[in-house]
Amino acid sequence: MSNLYNMNNKILYGINYLKKTKKKIKNKILILKKNKKPIPYIIIINLNNNFSSNIYIKNKCLHLKYVGIKYKIFNYKIKISNEKLLKLINNLNNNKKINGIIIQLPLPNYLNYSKIINKIHPYKDIDSLNNINIGKLSQNISYIKPCTACGIIKLFNLYKINFIYKNCLIINSSNLIGKPINMELINYKCTATIANSKTKNINTYIKNSNILIIATGKPYKISNKYIKKNSIIIDIGINYINNKICGDIINYSELLLNPNVKYITPVPGGIGPITISIFLKNILKLYSYHNKN
Repeated sequence: MSNLYNMNNKILYGINYLKKTKKKIKNKILILKKNKKPIPYIIIINLNNNFSSNIYIKNKCLHLKYVGIKYKIFNYKIKISNEKLLKLINNLNNNKKINGIIIQLPLPNYLNYSKIINKIHPYKDIDSLNNINIGKLSQNISYIKPCTACGIIKLFNLYKINFIYKNCLIINSSNLIGKPINMELINYKCTATIANSKTKNINTYIKNSNILIIATGKPYKISNKYIKKNSIIIDIGINYINNKICGDIINYSELLLNPNVKYITPVPGGIGPITISIFLKNILKLYSYHNKN
């Protein structure tokens, strides 16, 4: 019984925070409706038709519907040119009824990531990924922050985990995940290192890290013998294996039993709900900005 209790105390759940966040936002939307005010309204642009993207969008829409935020999805199952997409984003930027825009990543290879992401107005950029918002994150002066990066800090704070001054390894170097997390952790005085598929001797980095953040985009095994004492492991991935949704870490059960692991996130139910919470809060912040007068 005590072993089961100890294991349960290791698991960092985000679902309760999401429930509280949704309840607060739903009440705010109801007050807006009661007072006949405009309702937050966002656009989701989906240019992929892969499992992960569809799961992310489906989850987002369920939560948006629950709290009462209006949304519209632009699904492109056939190729759209850079020019047409940039024109669409420009029209959405100029539409005063629209408070936020999301482009589901990753983009197809033929599209120009930099031009498209940076076409979104900084105060409609829900994911906070264009150059202006990332620049503000690097200076720690952001109005809104990238959802996953902000979500990790929120999770640590919820569980009163002391992460400041710790060594952190992020196994992901993307603009969406790795780089924003790196910046946010540095803002909080962590020593953050980014690894990628070309990193040599990655176990050397793992054994010297207090915090491991895994977002490989595919099943990944962390060797138990390299886990440092009192390690924190954050799994950001999502996969569909044997008809079950799981994270990137395929030996989660082994790590849960490892005495050197102090905390670990499950998939589903870990960092995902926190990320959704920040996503919803970002929409409310952008709505407030557009309706401040």
